[in-house]
Formats: sequence, structure tokens, C-alpha cells
Amino acid sequence: MTITITAFERSPDRGKGMARDMRVRWALEEVGQPYDVRLVSFKALKEPAHIALQPFGQIPSYEEGDLVLFESGAIVFHIAERHSGLLPDDANARSRAIAWMFAALSTLEPPIVEREVARYLESDKTWYEERLPAVEERIRKRLNELSFRLGDAEWLDGAFSAGDLLMVTVLRRLEGSGLLNDYPNLSAYIARGQARPAYRSAFDAQLAIFTATSTGD
Repeated sequence: MTITITAFERSPDRGKGMARDMRVRWALEEVGQPYDVRLVSFKALKEPAHIALQPFGQIPSYEEGDLVLFESGAIVFHIAERHSGLLPDDANARSRAIAWMFAALSTLEPPIVEREVARYLESDKTWYEERLPAVEERIRKRLNELSFRLGDAEWLDGAFSAGDLLMVTVLRRLEGSGLLNDYPNLSAYIARGQARPAYRSAFDAQLAIFTATSTGD
């Protein structure tokens, strides 16, 4: 059955690989599964046809036969469960990899996204100058903890897993912020993820969409 995912017709990240379909593309590339992409405009995101797939009007959605999924983390988990390469065979190691998936999306990502919201949507508010340092301090606390746990290891728990895939995509959202400067092991960790052939294929595919739509203007 052909897998179809949705992605932005015109991504706000300008092809930098930050849109959340990147996670799904990367996972599919890691396990060697071909997929189709249906591009969705911002207008179409709120229309009934897309809402039936993604009730919150976001991307990505995932269709495979009669299965429809939404939420990038859930989609990556589904891919990892169905195909070898993203979750260990050992039961305990598998459970730890799943725990890291949750940690990436539930512990690390919320304050990072909160910072993005503050910078892009709240910078004109009177309380912005006080709020931003507090948000960044929460991020540093999590980075301290993650850096300590990673140490000089290559990946979070032995071999590369879906936990690393999601964690790298979350940490990438801090690129250019300066917040990673004090954590060389995390910067090297991100670079290792980005060096994986599957990551490069996914990134190039997402960038090609932005390049094509920009050329067409």
C-alpha cells in the first residue's frame, strides 16, 4: 500500500527542515519505505477534507490503506513499530527508546516552542523582555540535563533509534539561538543525526518543494 503524507505547499521555514513532516520523511527514509507527498495550502489546512485527516488543521497527516494518523510523534512511532531499524529488538532497550521519543516531544520541545512563540508572536508585548529570559532559562535546564545524560556517547541509548530521530529534530529548532553554544556534545549529536544518509534524503526532498514553489513565483 502506498504511504501518503501531507506537507506545507509553502513551508514557513523556507526549506530549512523544521516543518514536522521532516520527522516522518526521515523515519520513512531510515526504514527504506517509499512514500508520496500531498502538498497542502494554508487555506486547505482548515477545509473539511484535511480536517478529516488532521483534526487540528496541521501537518503532517499519514495515510496507508485504511489507516489515517496525525501527530508526527505518533506517526514516527507507527513507522518504527512496523519496520525494523528505528526500535531495538531487545524489549528493555525498545522501551527505553520509546521513553526518549516521549522525552523529546514532552520534555524538550515544549519550552523550545514556547521560545519561538514568544519571539515571533509576542515580541511587541510589554512583558516580552522579562518573559524571554525565563523561557530560555527553562530550556538551558533541560539542555544541561540532556547534555549530562548523553555525555560522550554517540546516541542516547546504544544504537540510533526513533528517540534520537525525534530528539535531533527538536534540538535543531535551537539553531541560530546561541543556546547550544555551551553544549558541544549536543551540537556534535545533532551533526551526527544530520550526517545520516536518510536525514539528507529527507531534508533534500523537503527543500526541493520550497525551491520549486519559490522558482515558480
